[in-house]
Amino acid sequence: MRRRPGIGGLQTAANARDQYRLLGENVAKLRTDLMKEQLATFRSQLEDFARKHKNDIRKNPTFRTQFHDMCAKVGVDPLASNKGFWAELLGIGDFYYELGVQIVEICLNTRSHNGGLINLPELCNLLRQRRKGDRGAVTEDDCLRAISKLKVMGSGFEVISVGKKKLVRSVPTELNKDHNEILELAQAQGFVTVDEVERRLSWTTGRAIDALDTLLEEGLAMIDDGHRDRKRRYWFPCVSSISSAFGD
Repeated sequence: MRRRPGIGGLQTAANARDQYRLLGENVAKLRTDLMKEQLATFRSQLEDFARKHKNDIRKNPTFRTQFHDMCAKVGVDPLASNKGFWAELLGIGDFYYELGVQIVEICLNTRSHNGGLINLPELCNLLRQRRKGDRGAVTEDDCLRAISKLKVMGSGFEVISVGKKKLVRSVPTELNKDHNEILELAQAQGFVTVDEVERRLSWTTGRAIDALDTLLEEGLAMIDDGHRDRKRRYWFPCVSSISSAFGD
C-alpha cells in the first residue's frame, strides 16, 4: 500500500512551489524592466532622429508615413497634443489640425452633392487642389490621420469601407448591409438600376426599391430618368468623381 506524504513532505513541496513562484516573478520583473529600458532607449533615439530629419518629416509624405510607423512601434503618438515635445519640435500637430479644418470645409461644401459620403481618394484630390502649391505633400495616410483626430473630438467624421474603397462619412447616417452592397455594386459604373440590383444581388423588387429609396432620402443617391430604355438610374456621387464640379 502506497504511503501518503507526511507533514514534512507537504511543507517541502509548498516551499518548492513558493520558490518557483518567486523565481517566476523575478524573471517577469527583469523582463519588464528590460523592455522599459529598451523602449526608453528607442524613444531617445527617435527624438534624435526627429531633430535630425524634421524638415524631411514635414515636407516628404513618404518619409512622414515611415516616421509615424516608427513612432507607433514604440508607443509614441506625435499627434496626441499640440503642446507637447513633438508638436514643438516638428509642428506636425498644426499640420494635421490644418488638414482637419480643410477636410471639414470640403465635406460641408460637397454635402449637397454627395449626401455627406465622399470617396477618400476624391477627398484627397480636392484637398490637394485646395492647397495648390503644396499638392504633393498630402497623402491618403495624412488624410486618415487628420480624420482620426476629428473623430476623437466627436465631430461625427468616420472612415468606412465599402468593398475595396474607403469612404469618408461626415453625417450620422447609419448604413446597413443592404446599403453597403448597393454602394459596392455601384462602384463599377457610378450608378445602379433596380433590375441590376435584383439580378446581381438576387434580391426581390421590394427589397431593392426599399434600400434605394432610403439611400435617396439620405441624399446619397441621385435619380436619372432620361434614358430610352426608361430604366431609372440611381447615381452615387460618393463612388464617382466630383473633382470637375468642385475643383478650383
